[in-house]
Amino acid sequence: MLATTVLNRLMVVEYALLAAIPAGLVAWHYAVQLSRPLWGHGSDQGRRRTPWIIGGIATLAVAAVLASQATLMLAAQPVLGAVLAVLAYTLIGVGVGAGGTSALALLASGVAPQRRAAAAAVTWIMMVAGIVISAITVGELLKPFSPGRLLTVASGLAVVVIAIAALATYRLERADFVFTETAKDGPPPDFRAALEEIWRERAARRFTVFIFVSMIAFSMQDLILEPFAGLVFGMSPGESTQLGGQHQGGILIGMIAAGIGGSAFAGRLPSDLRIWIVSGCLGSALALVGLAAAAIAGPGWPLGLNVFVLGLCNGVFAVAAIGAMMGLAGAGEKTREGVRMGVWGAAQAIAFGLGGLTGALGVDVARRVQAHDGGAFQLIFAIEAALFVIAAALALRATRSVSPRRPQLKPDSEVFA
Repeated sequence: MLATTVLNRLMVVEYALLAAIPAGLVAWHYAVQLSRPLWGHGSDQGRRRTPWIIGGIATLAVAAVLASQATLMLAAQPVLGAVLAVLAYTLIGVGVGAGGTSALALLASGVAPQRRAAAAAVTWIMMVAGIVISAITVGELLKPFSPGRLLTVASGLAVVVIAIAALATYRLERADFVFTETAKDGPPPDFRAALEEIWRERAARRFTVFIFVSMIAFSMQDLILEPFAGLVFGMSPGESTQLGGQHQGGILIGMIAAGIGGSAFAGRLPSDLRIWIVSGCLGSALALVGLAAAAIAGPGWPLGLNVFVLGLCNGVFAVAAIGAMMGLAGAGEKTREGVRMGVWGAAQAIAFGLGGLTGALGVDVARRVQAHDGGAFQLIFAIEAALFVIAAALALRATRSVSPRRPQLKPDSEVFA
């Protein structure tokens, strides 16, 4: 949250750096996550995934503090600050890749097939709830802003995150843990063979393309929303951080709504989730059209409501896509859940990096060409809306007639309910 909201805002608005600089750093941390399949494959080899999760979270927390320090150094010591920033964002990528992939693999391998979508949805809802709480809390704690206050808040947040992760995973995996269905077919294949098997599957290939395009659309506004609020609407750092919290709050409610709707929490096949994925994509496109209009209208536009609606539709799309992903994770003949989730996680990471970088670079170029902040943001929001429409079309193809392998669950194979 710090890296993509607060630090991004400070670099662009307070320190007057090109938006491409924080965008490049965030893109780099996503590039590092190309290693996700390796992390997933590594956790497949052992009997416990918890150490991978805790190690990733601890690395991420320390890296966030380093990134905060690097941001504050960029103005006075640009070279040293840049070196430290690259190191910090590298560690952020490692932490997210190791912890996130292993956590998803634990869900896919430790929960009965009919409950995987529900488990994924609940996990994402809790994650978004944490982001909302931290965004609002950090926004308040940063008032009035000062460099020392930023470091204090970042350090405190790191300690809290590590403590919560340790408590949440304590004794989560049973001592007699065994992997579920795919692992019992035989020993896991080597890394190259696992990737080849996944790429031979038509459903897996199509879903990978859908994840890639939809996540580009999902992430293009990540690095420009707060600068947009500051440059076009004149919001302070605390106010723009809280705007990000409204977006995440919308995502949370959208996820809950999709779950109550019945599809995600019913544990259905990926094809049953199609209407929710498509509706979320098209709704997100309409909300982005609203932001494009807001870029010209300026103050007076109900920006908070618009951003909330965008988050709401993003949440509906996300929880349905996650449910489909979890259903496909256990569909491998030989490959285990870790490496499969790693492949889709890598596709998501590449897309997030490209989306964030493209959005920021696009704003920089458009601002220079048009010499008008509002017009520049309007163009990027319109492109993002078009990508969501394309993603909706891809979702129809990716989830058509998908029927992953669903063997009967044996009594000893579910790690937790």
